[in-house]
Amino acid sequence: MKLIVAIVQDKDSNRLSTALVKENFRATKLASTGGFLRAGNTTFMIGVDDNQVEPLLTVIRNSCKVREQLVTPVTPMSGTTDSYLPLPVEVQVGGATVFVLPVDRFEHF
Repeated sequence: MKLIVAIVQDKDSNRLSTALVKENFRATKLASTGGFLRAGNTTFMIGVDDNQVEPLLTVIRNSCKVREQLVTPVTPMSGTTDSYLPLPVEVQVGGATVFVLPVDRFEHF
């Protein structure tokens, strides 16, 4: 048995949640916050048998797409801000960060 921890951008959360239900995967959904862009994320925790890992990863891969987004960098923490002009920068967002962890024991009450 494996525990899949998938961290996805909020914009992909509903699409992934719908796809998981459609493919009969049960998931626990947690709100989380990303460190890089300080944007909202959703963390899915999904327990599956070993033979279901690849089909689950396919569902995640098809539901969470990487895309380009313009963001304005935050103001520097040190120094003067008189000459600092934040210009929007294009970065890649979306997709999913997925961890596959072994599970020694699972209990459902």
